[in-house]
Amino acid sequence: MNVFARSSVLAAEMMDVFDRTHTEKELVFQSKELCRDFIHSRITREGLSWSKVELDLPEPRGVLVDVSVVLLKLGDELECMRPYVYRNIAKQLNISVSVEAVVSDAFLSVATEVIAMGITWGKVVAIYAVAAGLAVDCVRLGHPVMVHTIVDSLGEFVRRSLVPWLKKRGGWVDILKCVVNMDSRAHVHWLSTAVLTWREFIKTMYVYLTK
Repeated sequence: MNVFARSSVLAAEMMDVFDRTHTEKELVFQSKELCRDFIHSRITREGLSWSKVELDLPEPRGVLVDVSVVLLKLGDELECMRPYVYRNIAKQLNISVSVEAVVSDAFLSVATEVIAMGITWGKVVAIYAVAAGLAVDCVRLGHPVMVHTIVDSLGEFVRRSLVPWLKKRGGWVDILKCVVNMDSRAHVHWLSTAVLTWREFIKTMYVYLTK
């Protein structure tokens, strides 16, 4: 059974597990776990050396494993559309990855601007892709410790800006709907959302560079 078919089954079977109010702490914790996995996937893809053990976070478990798979698949699709947008993030933002405050402020500025006109799953995926792209830069440039900073910054961003939105959707399990019974019309909607996110990301980089 492929990941999309499996997601359809899981979305139905596990909705009861997520059919409760998630606390802010739970959602932030889960978001950081997903970020760690997303970053590890991208660093491994680039052939760089980095261990997930360096982050003091446990392995994803339960339905969160399947959410992580879907998040990565959607990230693949988004990055394939605009391969150069989510690479060399530090260079595009003209920042030094050796300074923790600079890395954190840059990421938070981009993430905040991406959702300035509203939140969608496409934009959330884009934010994860930015985090992973920036993490790849940090590892490649000899500052792997900054991966901690990026994950913590994403957690803080989720706490500030995404928790209410995630709660309304029953938590991260809602992202499984993005790949369940995806017909051509839904696929076009996803691509349109992704293109809009890309435009906002380019605008964000311009704003950040001209501060």
